[in-house]
Amino acid sequence: MVISIIGCGWFGLELGKSLVADGYSVNGATTTAGKLNSLQEAGMAPYHIQIAAQQEHLADASFFNCDVLVITIPPKVHLHGADDYLLIQKRLIELAAAHSTKKIVFISSTSVYGDVCSNVDEDTLPAADTLSGQTLLKAESLYASTHAFRTTVLRFGGLVGPGRDPGRFFAGKRDIANGQAPVNLIHLQDCVGITREIINKDLFGVTINACSPHHPSRKEFYTHASRQSGLAVPDFKDELLGWKVVSSKIIPHHLRYDFQFSNWLT
Repeated sequence: MVISIIGCGWFGLELGKSLVADGYSVNGATTTAGKLNSLQEAGMAPYHIQIAAQQEHLADASFFNCDVLVITIPPKVHLHGADDYLLIQKRLIELAAAHSTKKIVFISSTSVYGDVCSNVDEDTLPAADTLSGQTLLKAESLYASTHAFRTTVLRFGGLVGPGRDPGRFFAGKRDIANGQAPVNLIHLQDCVGITREIINKDLFGVTINACSPHHPSRKEFYTHASRQSGLAVPDFKDELLGWKVVSSKIIPHHLRYDFQFSNWLT
């Protein structure tokens, strides 16, 4: 099986390394030529690919000749805005369909739900309240309406792990709003583990929420994280404003995946 990953950054690179270790043939694409060596060192076939909305030809389209294409490109990396991001997603869909890509994992975010002050799962109708969330929701719809391949949408919570130490997020800050709001987070190791299980178990054509099942308050979590990192403890307002608790029906019942990071306060 050949797996191609477009967006080999913080998550994509680690996913590629893990899939190579599993014995898969992995292609890795980057828009930065200087990252090609790191992809090769990770055991991936490196591709330097620039995707443009009005692009007629791709220098090396063999990247899309794959069994599974993982797309992990957050909207914020595109300086030209949400419309440009969606045009690029449309171009990726065209390329995947033209080269008979069989399955896609599209990395999205739980921000598509917005702060609805309730529990949400995969059956909850999204109500994005940020531009990023609204853009991702539109991108999800593009993939869902395409029948040339099967797409699984994977919605990650807030990302933590190596290089993203949550203890630094609010260290030493005062009067931080919404201290009692629950957190919805996922560690890099679980991002990789869940994506691997989707591929290994051939679970395509679904939408999956991916957050740790443990949801302490912002005050509890970030105070603990700051102490763990030896940093100044933040001060939160004792209030509950906008919030949500994200859970998944798919991960425990279909993937049967056990989170490696499930209790943030230990």
